[in-house]
Amino acid sequence: MKFYSKTNIIKHNYLIINLIFIVIILLIFSYSIIFSKQNDNYPIECVHKQITGKTCATCGLSHSFSEIVRGNFQEAKNLNENGIYIFAFFFIQLITRLLVSAILILNFSTINYLIVSDSIFSFLLFLLCFQNLFVIW
Repeated sequence: MKFYSKTNIIKHNYLIINLIFIVIILLIFSYSIIFSKQNDNYPIECVHKQITGKTCATCGLSHSFSEIVRGNFQEAKNLNENGIYIFAFFFIQLITRLLVSAILILNFSTINYLIVSDSIFSFLLFLLCFQNLFVIW
């Protein structure tokens, strides 16, 4: 019977969480590559716009992401002014997930320090990149 330490279990679980996030981010980027404004073939429409007839803060985000992966940054900004910031969040998170996973696998850091640092960094990055979408009452 093989026994695992609490640290190894935490490390294993954190690696799984990172892998799940990596896959989700790659799916988001793949969606942006596959579907384009030029082909107007987006399978998902804005539910808010369908119901209310008004645009929301995330309207045009898929179109914006598609333009970003094609290098059309000005058009991306025209489609959704928040698109570049939100795309940057996902891109930086992808790199962060890969780096954190490598650090865990190579044992370059203690698990508790790494989790706390990663969580704080990700939270602050989220606040920075999504700040225009927060509704202040």
